[in-house]
Amino acid sequence: MPHQTITLEKYDLGYKVAESDLYLDVPIGERDYILKIRDMPIDTKPREKLIECGPAVLSVHELLAVILTTGTQREDVLELSKRIIRQYGEKVIVAEHNPERLRDELDISIVKACQIVAVGELGRRFYAKNDSGFTVIRTAKDVYDHVVDMRRLPKEHLRGLYLNSHNQIIHDEVISIGTINSNIVHPREVFRPAVEYNAVAVVLAHNHPSGIAAPSAQDIEVTKQLADAGKVMGIHLLDHVIITEQGFSSIKINY
Repeated sequence: MPHQTITLEKYDLGYKVAESDLYLDVPIGERDYILKIRDMPIDTKPREKLIECGPAVLSVHELLAVILTTGTQREDVLELSKRIIRQYGEKVIVAEHNPERLRDELDISIVKACQIVAVGELGRRFYAKNDSGFTVIRTAKDVYDHVVDMRRLPKEHLRGLYLNSHNQIIHDEVISIGTINSNIVHPREVFRPAVEYNAVAVVLAHNHPSGIAAPSAQDIEVTKQLADAGKVMGIHLLDHVIITEQGFSSIKINY
């Protein structure tokens, strides 16, 4: 079961955006004052900004802040939204189906976790009804381009891309979070969505926060076990792509 490692060219990571809290100048010896979202001008608050300018001008975390409405005792809603997107990834968060997993992984309330899952499901349903275009997956590079938001996630995420007979993605799901091994990744968790959505093939992708693109022995063993299980079910596991910030590797499956 050979694998190939592909390294992406170095690129500019862009501007570093400061945190949302601003420390105002105060006389020496006096307490610093931290500017919170409630102190922001009305036209820069996410909800008011949406009303005034429309949704297109809002960033992803600002849109999420509108959905969540409130923050927590530790974080205002903008800080909370930024942390959620940073820790889970934009595409991964909308692909999540399990609110309890979101609650546990992000340390948020079950109500907020349900809000996020519900919005993701609405988007999927509207997309399925109104957009005839599907992402086509034919190579490991296609996989990388689709799941590129996983490359900086702080924890390992295993994600399944479920394909029809035309290599089009008909379903995208986070299967597990944590180190990939046979104790966590069971064939039923991988192939259940394939049966549910009538997929004929599956491509797996998971990230290595370490930055090492080469698959571990455990990665290869788990991939082999899953490929064997899929063969019995008549659902091909086409590939298992490992994602890092600088590149990816492909564990090819040969039947």
